[in-house]
Amino acid sequence: MDPEVGNGCVQEDEELGWGKSLPVPSVQEIVRNDSLCVPERYIQERQNRPDYHSEVSYASSEIPVINMSLLANGDKDELRKFDIACKEWGFFQITNHGIAETVIHNMKDAIAAFFQLPFDEKKKYTMPANDVQGYGQGYVVSEQQKLDWSDVLFLVTLPPSVRNLKLWPVALPVFKESIDQYSTEIRKVTEEIFAKLSLLMGMDKDGLKMLHGEMKQATRMNYYPTCSRPELVLGVSPHSDASTITLLLQDDKITGLQIKHKDSWIPVKPIPDAIVVNIGDVAEVLSNGLYKSVEHRAVTNEKKARMSVATFVIPSEEVEIGPLESMVDDKQFPRMYRNMKYVDYLRHTLERKMDGKAHTEYLKL
Repeated sequence: MDPEVGNGCVQEDEELGWGKSLPVPSVQEIVRNDSLCVPERYIQERQNRPDYHSEVSYASSEIPVINMSLLANGDKDELRKFDIACKEWGFFQITNHGIAETVIHNMKDAIAAFFQLPFDEKKKYTMPANDVQGYGQGYVVSEQQKLDWSDVLFLVTLPPSVRNLKLWPVALPVFKESIDQYSTEIRKVTEEIFAKLSLLMGMDKDGLKMLHGEMKQATRMNYYPTCSRPELVLGVSPHSDASTITLLLQDDKITGLQIKHKDSWIPVKPIPDAIVVNIGDVAEVLSNGLYKSVEHRAVTNEKKARMSVATFVIPSEEVEIGPLESMVDDKQFPRMYRNMKYVDYLRHTLERKMDGKAHTEYLKL
């Protein structure tokens, strides 16, 4: 079976998308055909490979955990923890977020069902040549770059008016319903986080929400197949997110996400039904660097496949991003970033491979 994901199964849209990514083999099919095979193009350069030995010593370091119920109810200690988490870590896990277990489990089941479809069925939802939505792998911009050990289904999920439903799997009747429920609940959590960030950044509680215009959600569903040589590959290369914030639903049983903290890669241990939240590039720019988007990556597992779902919260394309006036002081906190239309920044990032914090450097003065 040819593992190449081609573009012949989805009719291209004439409208320009956010970017494009070259077609690549399905890792799931590579493993299905030969579970011991690790093609050269997936083997990372030595300096980029995960070091499982050194990471063991950092196992006691854990990212902050925020109780969303306390935060939403105005608990000052929890707000202080939230502020420190955004400043010092750029990552935190949230519990008591109000999303029902059934909604979370239905979302996970929908993703699992998609990746269990026959390959020929999944190919029907391949990324068009002019967009990054669909089935494949993002940020592939050359035939020479190293590839990630993962397959992806990437969809714009909110608002419903901007969905490209041709890329939604009709073979799974509950798929759309599960995404609808989960996206709606994630939006509620997002608005609560935005309200607290707004207050911390010197605005009223609706400031961030209003600034985003027609706020959008883009959802990346990740499948990380088993790998016979996990020490040679990465599930996702180091990067920061081009979002305002990202909310990640992890696999409850397998640790795969790692964040860069004080020059070390720290594993983010899953808390069942918790959601990992991270600061994105937009929040870094708006806060004039007070809150930093942090490099993160995913590693693979030799014995078990892993799935996750990342929801990126982003502004309307035409919104101009730049430091908020409340976050700039010419003497103490001079302006560090230039202003740019969000869609221009998004397209800039999607034209390049994942490369740590290189994208935010582009925005700096």
